[in-house]
Amino acid sequence: MAEPITLTVEPRERAGKGAARKARRAGRVPGVVYGNKEIPILISIDPKSLMLQADRPGFFNHIFELDVGSGKIRVLPRDIQFDPMTDKPIHVDFMRFGPGTRLSVDVPVVCVNQDKSPGLKKGGVLNVVSHTIRLICSPDNIPENITVDLTDLEIGDSVHIGKVKLPEGVKPAVTRHDFTVATIVAPSIYVEVEVAAPVVEGAEGVPVEGAEGAAVPGAEGAPAEGAAPAAEGAAPAKGAPAAKGAPAAKGAAPAKGAAPAKGAAPAKGAAPAKGAAPAKGAAKPKGKG
Repeated sequence: MAEPITLTVEPRERAGKGAARKARRAGRVPGVVYGNKEIPILISIDPKSLMLQADRPGFFNHIFELDVGSGKIRVLPRDIQFDPMTDKPIHVDFMRFGPGTRLSVDVPVVCVNQDKSPGLKKGGVLNVVSHTIRLICSPDNIPENITVDLTDLEIGDSVHIGKVKLPEGVKPAVTRHDFTVATIVAPSIYVEVEVAAPVVEGAEGVPVEGAEGAAVPGAEGAPAEGAAPAAEGAAPAKGAPAAKGAPAAKGAAPAKGAAPAKGAAPAKGAAPAKGAAPAKGAAKPKGKG
């Protein structure tokens, strides 16, 4: 247990909001000392000396001696109120205690001998389950912290409150079960798995059946299966062969190098084929005897 710290305070004569504002205008922090079945004492304290102690760890678990001029009072700080705008202290409460007083206090947990833990050396991770533990004890027996020894602990081992050594006269507030204080767990490993993108049918560069512009089996210019026949008198598509046994279109010239149809009359004004007999009833050419 640490030695008490002395704080110098001044008594206040009046209570109420007006007296508290007067103390703040004078650059002091109003406060009160109560408890131990005695009459409360109104005090004021210098804000710098108050915040010097309040900023230290374990402020509410430390015993202070208030020097009020007529004597010293042993107290424990119970509450500090702060201004929401300036964050400056505006009121402080201290509690007196007697020889038989027992308190419920929250004490921080400190883990030691981490370098002597085989589990941590193998890459294990220290997981502190309870950063503070509530204890029941007298003001003179309040420990500054609770020490947890990690010596010889492997991965998967844990420390319960039953294994923690507490000072004499100190016991945990929770006694229903042996709760866990700290454990050593295996490290978490993040594995990134690369997944190949699926091949989508119809992707760029892959012809799809029925797509616009896709190649259709058959000769170039051939009509698609089930399509309507060409209109009467329409010329066949460029480069497409004529259908077998189909008559030529009316008035259409025969294909280059093709023989005229059997029994068909030559085109009007066309010369007869070389070596061909003149047509029946055709006039003989003039100019030769």
